Amino acid sequence: MDVARADSTVATLLSSDTIVVWPDTPVSEVAALLDASGASGIPVVDWSGYLVGVVSQLDIVRVRASDNLLVDWSRLCARHVMSQAWLTVAIDTALEDAARLVASLNVHRLVVVEDDGESPIGVLSATDLLGAIAGR
Repeated sequence: MDVARADSTVATLLSSDTIVVWPDTPVSEVAALLDASGASGIPVVDWSGYLVGVVSQLDIVRVRASDNLLVDWSRLCARHVMSQAWLTVAIDTALEDAARLVASLNVHRLVVVEDDGESPIGVLSATDLLGAIAGR
């Protein structure tokens, strides 16, 4: 796939299986989901289905590697480790624009949202973009 093609949008790279977690999802479960899915990050949604954060692989590794003796791994939930700063794009965003955004802001993923701008429908990672550039 040519990222520069005018008809290439974020929709072409999204899978139909969107994984999201709740703020109270145990971190161990989030880690297992990340590992099993191969995703680099998972959106965290509130009970209305609106995006409230993102938990990345690195977020979990940082907490697990922490020397902070106050961290009780078994009690941590997604809300404790999620990033509350995230970038979103619409499903009809051109891949070229998404690639520019990832590169210019030096981020690893963009959360793809519904037209309401708050309901996640997927995650577009730098790995996904690289696959498109490589023709996968």
